[in-house]
Amino acid sequence: MAISRNDLVAALASKAGTSKTEADAVLSAFSEILVEAVSGNGDKVSIPGILSVERVERAARVGRNPSTGETIDIPAGHGVKLSVGSRLKAAAK
Repeated sequence: MAISRNDLVAALASKAGTSKTEADAVLSAFSEILVEAVSGNGDKVSIPGILSVERVERAARVGRNPSTGETIDIPAGHGVKLSVGSRLKAAAK
């Protein structure tokens, strides 16, 4: 089961003792900062013990169309790497 944005905002507001409007503004700001950091300079964003997010380079490679078996060239590009922190790993056990 997934937590919706509304549920996340409500939980943030409850834990922080703020209004839902303020919690939503903080979540929106965090999202913008994360996107700008990863897309702009390729900066790594880290929340110790929870997670880290970084932009990674992908080399050009040859792929295969699974339905026809035809080979295709996949150009170099970028991806996003998420790494789980120790506290989050421990909580999932």
